[in-house]
Amino acid sequence: AFSHPPYFLLVGIPGLEKEQFWIAFPFCIMYAIAVLGNITLLLIIKGEPSLHEPMYLFLAMLALTDLVLSTSMLPKMLGIFWLGSREIGFLSCLAQLFFIHTFSSVESGVLMAMALDRYIAICCPLRHSSILSVPVVVALGSLVLVRGVLLVSPFCFLLRRMPFCQHHVISHSYCEHMAVVKLACGDTRFSVIYGLFVAFIVTGSDMILISVSYTMILRVVMRLSSTEARLKAFSTCASHVCVILAFYVPALFTFLTHRFGHSIPSHLHIMVANLYLLVPPMLNPIVYGVRT
Repeated sequence: AFSHPPYFLLVGIPGLEKEQFWIAFPFCIMYAIAVLGNITLLLIIKGEPSLHEPMYLFLAMLALTDLVLSTSMLPKMLGIFWLGSREIGFLSCLAQLFFIHTFSSVESGVLMAMALDRYIAICCPLRHSSILSVPVVVALGSLVLVRGVLLVSPFCFLLRRMPFCQHHVISHSYCEHMAVVKLACGDTRFSVIYGLFVAFIVTGSDMILISVSYTMILRVVMRLSSTEARLKAFSTCASHVCVILAFYVPALFTFLTHRFGHSIPSHLHIMVANLYLLVPPMLNPIVYGVRT
């Protein structure tokens, strides 16, 4: 039998245990805005038949993803910060890890699909509806979800098979893959390498496709004769790029810090890791919803 502890203890934000109580308030407000914003967006898209187009369907996928992502970590985190309930059962921890990493991957995929949608809309406007028909949009969404599930599931299977000896204190606010792997006392090399592989496959491929899409869009926009049309296209793309950066920059920061950034203070690293699951869900409905 594999010896894993019945539960883990989540520290919260290592080094800021005293301040956690107050830090929870802004986190809670951000979560409230994220939930309200994304549910509002979903209701508007559902209720307005003219919005059943690729762009808005992707937007609805993004809103759903954001709701799952922020809800899979925040309520438990508030429990740690406000009530001091730091225990999380072993399987609950794996479930949280699965949801957070799967839906981070889905979020990345949906942002990539949205960039492709913008590219087709601006570069081949006449063929947009024939290329991105509703079945194609649904297929893209399903592929992105399946990719996340297939790539992240092995994290959980590998962790279930690892011995944990006596280590059960996770110095993080939620069950993050590397934070849990660090507690195992067997050979974790495969888990670490596989984690790197998944992160590079997902963020790498998505970021390359997003960059290519926006480069092509910019080339088309620069050729537009009217300044007004150019500005409009620029401002739309600029807001999208901001959201994309708000997602990828902290994602890469947290991910690389776990493996290489041992000199970075842990409270800074964990703060960024928390904000990365709260800021995009809060910003997305504002930036995309209001803009579109």
